Amino acid sequence: MRKECPRCGSGTNQMLNGKNRSGTQTCLCGKCKKSYTLEPKRRDYSEEVRTLAIKEYYAGASGRSVGRIHGMSKSNEYNWIKKTGQGVDKSKNGRGRI
Repeated sequence: MRKECPRCGSGTNQMLNGKNRSGTQTCLCGKCKKSYTLEPKRRDYSEEVRTLAIKEYYAGASGRSVGRIHGMSKSNEYNWIKKTGQGVDKSKNGRGRI
């Protein structure tokens, strides 16, 4: 694994700079002082998880509870619903609209 700065392209004077919140190693360029991650983690959810989460939401579960079940943010759930174009008001008093 070769460390190379994404900003200036320098391959020399690259220093380890601890780890970020997700536990991935970060580096610091000694030349331009840019902090970067060597191999960032992808947080991509499969299509199966997306459809299951949307079905659970429309079955009556809250966005927060669906997020807790699948280990994701509730905003992921709401964004997926917006993209599918199925944004329907679940409650009688107008709260929880998407």
